[in-house]
Amino acid sequence: MTVPATNKTVLNKYLDLPQPEEKVQVEYIWIDGSGEGIRAKCRTLDFNPKSPEECPVWNFDGSSTEQAEGRDSDRYLQPVAMFKDPFRRGNNKLLMCAVYDHKLKPVKTNLRHTCKAAMDKAKAEEPWFGIEQEYTLLDYDKYPFGWPKKGFPGPQGPYYCGVGANKVYGRDIVEAHYRACLYAGIEIAGCNAEVMPAQWEFQVGPCLGISMGDHLWVARYLLHRVAEDFGVIVTFDPKPMSGDWNGAGAHTNYSTKAMREEGGLKYIEDAIDKMAVRHADHIVVYDPRGGKDNERRLTGKHETSSIHNFSAGVANRGASVRIPRQVAEDGKGYLEDRRPSSNCDPYAVTEALVKTTILDEPLF
Repeated sequence: MTVPATNKTVLNKYLDLPQPEEKVQVEYIWIDGSGEGIRAKCRTLDFNPKSPEECPVWNFDGSSTEQAEGRDSDRYLQPVAMFKDPFRRGNNKLLMCAVYDHKLKPVKTNLRHTCKAAMDKAKAEEPWFGIEQEYTLLDYDKYPFGWPKKGFPGPQGPYYCGVGANKVYGRDIVEAHYRACLYAGIEIAGCNAEVMPAQWEFQVGPCLGISMGDHLWVARYLLHRVAEDFGVIVTFDPKPMSGDWNGAGAHTNYSTKAMREEGGLKYIEDAIDKMAVRHADHIVVYDPRGGKDNERRLTGKHETSSIHNFSAGVANRGASVRIPRQVAEDGKGYLEDRRPSSNCDPYAVTEALVKTTILDEPLF
């Protein structure tokens, strides 16, 4: 297979050209009709925007993104969050957008709309989130990066947080992505090699309310763009390799103000009780296909709980919800919901947690 490639050194010659001070390139980013794909396009502004609200609403061809029909194809991009652009640098920006139809109603995959409403209602409780985003690097043939082409690497064991060329594959991409996130202003908290070789994780948070979804989606965009420069593919498939290999999740750490204060463990346990009652509903919203993707991952093996049963425990990575050991000892802190799939929509996940544990509202 011939892999198309360009010379990045040649590109730098053009990126080094002086950019007019009054011209700013803004990359509009949005979620497509699949609910997990990311699209983006650029426009020039004649001023340097200081907030997303200063950026104009734009439009795109929704018939090419599974978000409209050709006879009524225009869809609107409403700016919601802005970051620095680590690729073009200077005053250039990355702009996360929500998608609306011709009547200015949110399209089906605009889950930010209802998430924002829930976060506004729960504002007094100060919900914090941190998401541990797992993913897998693939070669151009869509086989895990670094794996032998006619076989498999050794069994899982030495790869988690591993060091060495025979333990980890693709660290250059991970380091480049981390630095790009820091430059952009993403609340990235850490990264590590995961249990399956070529599988990695980065953590975003703590983020307050709606900002969790904004930061994680843009962090995903940055990961795709960085990997593109290296000629490597990123997949958020929850079970990219069948057999005795770990899947990929988006473990979600969650707390309210009451949980973080003295005596907070009681509020954590109360929240878990509420989550247990709505387990089936949460499973439906925790991946883009209503639980079908998580069905391949949540088997009760490979550090997962069973998709069919709710469980919770201290330091138990085989439970639906884990209370970290330190939290149990301190009597306050946060809980970790281990059920969301790696390709989840963080807006849907955080909304579900707030509706269940704070607002006592149905998810559907």
